[in-house]
Amino acid sequence: MCDNVPGLVSRQRQLCQRHPEAMRSIGLGVAEWTAECQHQFRQHRWNCNTLHRDRSLFGRVLLRSSRESAFVYAISSAGVVFAITRACSQGELKSCSCDPKKKGSAKDNKGHFDWGGCSDNVDYGVKFARAFVDAKERKGKDARALMNLHNNRAGRKAVKRFLKQECKCHGVSGSCTLRTCWLAVADFRKTGDYLWRKYNGAIQVVMNQDGTGFTVANKRFKKPTKNDLVYFESSPDYCIRDRDIGSLGTAGRVCNQTSRGMDSCEVMCCGRGYDTSRISRMTKCECKFHWCCAVHCQDCLEVVDVHTCKAPKSAGWIART
Repeated sequence: MCDNVPGLVSRQRQLCQRHPEAMRSIGLGVAEWTAECQHQFRQHRWNCNTLHRDRSLFGRVLLRSSRESAFVYAISSAGVVFAITRACSQGELKSCSCDPKKKGSAKDNKGHFDWGGCSDNVDYGVKFARAFVDAKERKGKDARALMNLHNNRAGRKAVKRFLKQECKCHGVSGSCTLRTCWLAVADFRKTGDYLWRKYNGAIQVVMNQDGTGFTVANKRFKKPTKNDLVYFESSPDYCIRDRDIGSLGTAGRVCNQTSRGMDSCEVMCCGRGYDTSRISRMTKCECKFHWCCAVHCQDCLEVVDVHTCKAPKSAGWIART
């Protein structure tokens, strides 16, 4: 299996051969964090679209040191942490299980409690993700490698940020005289929402003169923290199909005629205009609650207008020479 995975460096191939079950967990996680990326960018010109038959999944968009690349590296790194941590708790990996440090008694603002259940071993997930994901960047000492390492770490920290304590009460009538608690990672959507906010506040940087770190490109902005996303290059507009930057363009994308945001027809269609088509679809309507405990609905035919962006006059790929 490991020899057939394209793009792995030697260190990653070694980890793959040593932990094949972990690689299966990561493979299943790819769909999850790709879907999260597409959810966060669903109303933008670049919608985290993946390119078919491209081994890098997101294609040439990752060649540019843009804020989109920063987000993809962060969400992918976070996804590996999440996938490995979940696999540990579910007993799918030989190399880890529940968090071994969560034993005995402890105290919080509600009083004393006993550690029980299965606390998610997020520290192992972070450790494995650092070793596996960062291996590709550690071979290089250039600016892009440092950028990727920074954003990888920001993604790992984002998962750990939403580790929450869950408890179960014991005692007469659930009086909570005794509590058993464990730590669990939150739904991945919370990590996605958090990294989306970091994307919107991403900081453009330049390399230090000694090549060991970053300084802000604009002195009016604050120095990036370990939680911030960083990028070097401004983003393209993603309006038209451009093979060099991995842009599929916005021709045919659905836009919102009444919106004033990024999903508006004016912004999404890049001023090219849009086509309107009337379609019929079935929806649930006249829903009524019946005691206890069901909701019954009617099927109603709804006619709606759908607006899609016009293609540019030359709809083919731009190929620069």
